[in-house]
Amino acid sequence: MKLSGIKVLDLSQFLPGPHLTLMMSDHGADVIRIESPAGEPTRGIGLTRDGESVWFTNTHRGKRSVVLNLKQPGAVRAFLRLAEAADVIVEAFRPGVVDRLGIGFEAVRALNPGIVYCSIAAFGQTGPYAAKPAHDISIQAETGLLSLNLGQDGQPAMPGLPAADMAGSLMAMNGILMALLRRTQTGRGDYIDISMQDSLASWLVNVVGPVFAEDRAAVAKDERSFGGNAMYNLYRCADGAWLTIGGSEIKFAANLFTALGRAELVELCRLPPGEAQKPARDFLRDTFASESLAHWQGVLQGIDVCWAPVIDLHAALASEQLDERGMRLEFDPTHGGGRSSTQLGIPIKFRDEPGQVVPKTPDMGEHTREVLLEAGLSANAVDALFADGAAIGPTDTRA
Repeated sequence: MKLSGIKVLDLSQFLPGPHLTLMMSDHGADVIRIESPAGEPTRGIGLTRDGESVWFTNTHRGKRSVVLNLKQPGAVRAFLRLAEAADVIVEAFRPGVVDRLGIGFEAVRALNPGIVYCSIAAFGQTGPYAAKPAHDISIQAETGLLSLNLGQDGQPAMPGLPAADMAGSLMAMNGILMALLRRTQTGRGDYIDISMQDSLASWLVNVVGPVFAEDRAAVAKDERSFGGNAMYNLYRCADGAWLTIGGSEIKFAANLFTALGRAELVELCRLPPGEAQKPARDFLRDTFASESLAHWQGVLQGIDVCWAPVIDLHAALASEQLDERGMRLEFDPTHGGGRSSTQLGIPIKFRDEPGQVVPKTPDMGEHTREVLLEAGLSANAVDALFADGAAIGPTDTRA
């Protein structure tokens, strides 16, 4: 697989870091999850299946778990020993924490000049907000996304996706892979400072027109992507179900309005979004509200236009399309490492050396002894770490 032979030490928690190291694990990297004695929080968050959190299952499959109490000098020394042979380190503490612990980039680079060290933080390592605690919703708020994500009442609504978390995850993975590629040429690693807010802000390219072109705040109901465009909108049907029209190209507008007997409205779709397109929006709103979703599904199937029904997550994850693409995987206890589970598949599909899902997740501290011995610590040294509580195994402090 593409990342076979790459060793990753993952100190992060929750979603951005664990998600990116999951993708690396799926493509062959040896991901060693460094947990604190309290454990990865998502082991206990959300719904469970067969005794394990679904969230944890879908971010920690195929990884190994090592538990170190990095507040103890012995654990720090053990971590640095692991870091000597690592290719990548991912951490998501508040800025400055890893340096205070003695495991920051400079400490690791002194032992391993080829290390690629990635820090993921809400606002990055610099700037006036650097020390400010935040999770996804706060970052979406600070980046302006929630001001555009409005409900039917025109008020900010809870976002359906952790966009800041996922943007940070993908940007971090991009940076890590670029640094690994450059290392093949120079032999040197690098330090990567990922801000989840920066990552999310970089996704705004198609919605910053009002700010950059007209120096004003966006008015969501009038903007192209948020309700002002007749051909990029949500419409309610007579039975209370919803559908989307999602292609604003004029050819699609011509196809739709002509089929619906109102070809003259096509010209309105050439105008700027907002008030100018209101007659076209109103026509589509009233038209779709006159019949059920099933009726419109039959009609729209015969028109070359971008459309989709609004379906729930349960239906979406049972779709033939995602099934054909291997994005929903079922494992019984025999093949799932002792547990039954449903897992999301691998989105990056290589023709050669495709990724492979290893469905088993690690018990907390399951691999502590194994990994420390692999790193060259003696059995006596490992026993001493367990005795001191600097390292923890799967069942007790002495493993």
